[in-house]
Amino acid sequence: MSRPPLPPFTRETAIQKVRLAEDGWNSRDASKVATAYTLDTKWRNRADFVTNRDEAEAFLSGKWVRENEYRLIKELWAFTDNRIAVRYAYEWRDDSGNWFRSYGNENWEFAEDGLMQNRHASINDLPIREEDRLFHWPLGRRPDDHPGLSDLGL
Repeated sequence: MSRPPLPPFTRETAIQKVRLAEDGWNSRDASKVATAYTLDTKWRNRADFVTNRDEAEAFLSGKWVRENEYRLIKELWAFTDNRIAVRYAYEWRDDSGNWFRSYGNENWEFAEDGLMQNRHASINDLPIREEDRLFHWPLGRRPDDHPGLSDLGL
């Protein structure tokens, strides 16, 4: 299975890859999102370590049970032939109604078929008041006319 755009990346294709990843994660469909990763994908996500696609799917399923009303924006930071670095922020609330904005950076490495084989994420959570939220689109894909991270001053 091939997952375009494929490496080696150009600035344009790296931006496309980042937006496709954002769109996938905003779907909150763990089984669909997991198909973007190699069968032997390796992740470090905070203190969690994932060593294959099935574990990635389980991780994502649990994440989206805990992180309600999840909305994510990703932005390209840098890229090389088969690697992309992104920065991102997402907003969510816990089951007690507390809101958070989580800020992070990810380093991605892709196989020749465009599937992600390595993902290293560092994330910090900032409690926010509901009135301080910035991501207000309906759940799902961020609309094309919604500001990105730089536009929002994040």
